[in-house]
Amino acid sequence: MAVKIRLARHGKKGYAFYHIVAADSRAPRDGKFIEKLGTYNPNTNPATIDLNFEQALGWLLKGAQPTDTCRAILSYKGVLYKKHLLGGVAKGAFTETEAEARFNKWLEAKNGKIEAKTNKIATDAKSAEKARLAAEAKINEERAKAIAEKKAEAAKAAEEAAAAAAEEAAAEAAEAPAAE
Repeated sequence: MAVKIRLARHGKKGYAFYHIVAADSRAPRDGKFIEKLGTYNPNTNPATIDLNFEQALGWLLKGAQPTDTCRAILSYKGVLYKKHLLGGVAKGAFTETEAEARFNKWLEAKNGKIEAKTNKIATDAKSAEKARLAAEAKINEERAKAIAEKKAEAAKAAEEAAAAAAEEAAAEAAEAPAAE
């Protein structure tokens, strides 16, 4: 039986969510599997990967073949690198403690990169929000200025109309006693 490490699709239409599973290569994509190794959510940025490291490494050491996407996920999480280091230990190239030290160094660097990306996304979102608010405030100021100008023009026109009406009333009052 050929075992594959692959993704099983879950979630709703247009919003996929995957389980990482070890399954018989002949089984359907979302069908029967041997063991669930973790989850993968590509809808977040960066993608959320929850993986049982030891189980995945165990299946790789037993000969399970990952699909292309799962290979990328396992590589991202360091499972393939750990397998590579364990192969070096088995061949006698270096000791197990040295392999652990190398893996821990790689893991720290990887976590630093992920943290930097998360921080960059957060700061970009904040700066975009500030720019959006500044643009909105500018538009509001322009609108308030236009409304104030219209109100000033309307007040001036009303004042002129009132003055003209007062002049007409005074002219009529002046003519009325003369006509009697």
